[in-house]
Amino acid sequence: MLVLEGVTKRFGAVRAVDDVSLRIARGQFVGIIGRSGAGKSTLLRMVNRLNDPSSGRISWDGSDVTELRGQALRNWRQRCAMIFQQFNLVGRLDVLTNVLMGRLNQRNTVATLMKLFSREDRMMAIAALEQLDMGDYLAQRAETLSGGQQQRVAICRALVQEPDIILADEPIASLDPRNTAVVMDALARINRDYGITVLCNLHDLDIATEYCGRLIGMKAGRVVFDGHPAMLTPEISQQLYGLEAAPAQAGLAHSVGSPADAFQPAAA
Repeated sequence: MLVLEGVTKRFGAVRAVDDVSLRIARGQFVGIIGRSGAGKSTLLRMVNRLNDPSSGRISWDGSDVTELRGQALRNWRQRCAMIFQQFNLVGRLDVLTNVLMGRLNQRNTVATLMKLFSREDRMMAIAALEQLDMGDYLAQRAETLSGGQQQRVAICRALVQEPDIILADEPIASLDPRNTAVVMDALARINRDYGITVLCNLHDLDIATEYCGRLIGMKAGRVVFDGHPAMLTPEISQQLYGLEAAPAQAGLAHSVGSPADAFQPAAA
């Protein structure tokens, strides 16, 4: 279980995240929603320890993530994979090598850069690419791919880390509708088939209500909603998004992708 207790992140006088407490059970698909600047990305980056909390505590299965240092912190980042809006691939390297970068923490860095990967690692990477219909592109340079294809490669890289959690920070923000569906379907399948916990920052309410079993709404760094998508009323959406929420109200009745993803508050 992922537990956040009173987590705050200050940048000078600004509280990007303000006293957030959450309990997220293993296997949930959680959408974090809210306007730009609400604190969504900062929250995910603290879970992965790319940003350190100014105060508060983050733990996973009883282990204090906020206290990790050195190899223990690197191990946590291996188990807590990040997927970024801008993909973070190495454009000049081929697709297979980019995916194999997800094995960095388990291999010597020099050997990795020289493409001295084990057969087991290569088979794992190829299997991940095949799952996301990218097997035909493994020898192609990443910079030649479309945005949707690059994001699928980034998901494969996260998958070969063999993570407990995937943190997806606006993974569909720069994608067209078709690739949006492909990427979200892939995340939903990974969550369902592997039981990997997924926390996904999203702007689009229709997408969030369709795919996520639990929604956490943020405004000005604070959690103002936490529950099943069916509980997200037009009034709450208006509070989160203001006038921007109006066109999305028709999507609030969309069904959740999988009954297994339904929000079940964790026991204390």
